[in-house]
Amino acid sequence: MTERQKMEAGQWYCCLDPELDALRAEARRAVHAHNSCPPDDRGAIAPELAMLFADIGQECFLEAPFHCAYGINLSLGDRVFLNAGCIVLDTAPVRIGNDTMLGPAVQIYCAEHAKDPALRAQGLEIAHPVTIGDNVWIGGGAIIMPGVTIADHAIIGAGSVVTKDVPTGMTVVGNPARPIRSRQ
Repeated sequence: MTERQKMEAGQWYCCLDPELDALRAEARRAVHAHNSCPPDDRGAIAPELAMLFADIGQECFLEAPFHCAYGINLSLGDRVFLNAGCIVLDTAPVRIGNDTMLGPAVQIYCAEHAKDPALRAQGLEIAHPVTIGDNVWIGGGAIIMPGVTIADHAIIGAGSVVTKDVPTGMTVVGNPARPIRSRQ
């Protein structure tokens, strides 16, 4: 089994693999095209970046600068907005639902690195998917950790670190993020 196949299967894999390096290089080129293109020429998303994504809905907008690790694992629903400085480390599938908005500098992480320093030095990591539902608002500077699901209509307060799933209609804030109210 290749390292990419291990990554896609949710198994421990070596991120220092040449095939994965090549995929990240392709993503860096697409990200560069998006971030360096004049806004009037780029449009909502540079074509190079849009072609890289697993799926992209209608009327999505990614403000520059933007960064993703692979792009191939990123799916955007309709009318998704990512503000400036968003980072998506999509070593596993990242799905962002319809009408969801991310504030500036939101970070989504899928990779969990080995706890043992010797294994970590070998580049071992495991990827956990992140799912964000429809009509979610994620405030600026929030961090979404590996394996988290944020259900529809949730609100994530600015600067929050989301380490656990967030139920439908829940507002969470803090580090780690804790519920403060439900709109159900």
